[in-house]
Amino acid sequence: MIQEFAVITEGVFELVSKWEIKLSALDAEVVALKRNCQNRTIKQITGHMIDSASNNLHRIIHLQYNENPLIFPNYATNGNNDRWIAIQNYQKEDWFLLVQLWKYSNLHIIHVMKNVDPDKLDCKWISALGKEVSLKDMIMDYLRHLELHLDEIDELINN
Repeated sequence: MIQEFAVITEGVFELVSKWEIKLSALDAEVVALKRNCQNRTIKQITGHMIDSASNNLHRIIHLQYNENPLIFPNYATNGNNDRWIAIQNYQKEDWFLLVQLWKYSNLHIIHVMKNVDPDKLDCKWISALGKEVSLKDMIMDYLRHLELHLDEIDELINN
């Protein structure tokens, strides 16, 4: 495993361990009704984190065997992530299954991060905003992104 990624993988694992319990204990009404500034419920934010894990997993894999810079379909801007949330109808998903999918998506991405080819860390993809992002930078940013959305959920729980 790439040593720099240990902080990321350990951080993701700690969050998953802590938050699986916290999320599972939430009342059905709380997860379905409370909304953040983007008008997303806790269920929808959780779904978005699953989508993020899925998209990042695909990027990590593709960047290790395709020529780069790669261009991926636009997921994160222009309302596309909201389309993903709506099309998958996370609002109607069984909460227990949603939490488990979030947990196991993140446990798998940890596994994949631990097995990245060190020779591929400089491979890049082009974001929807036209910015080149290296495989290394994308992995290093994953924990921050996960924390951002868990903080949103925490704020909804406590308000």
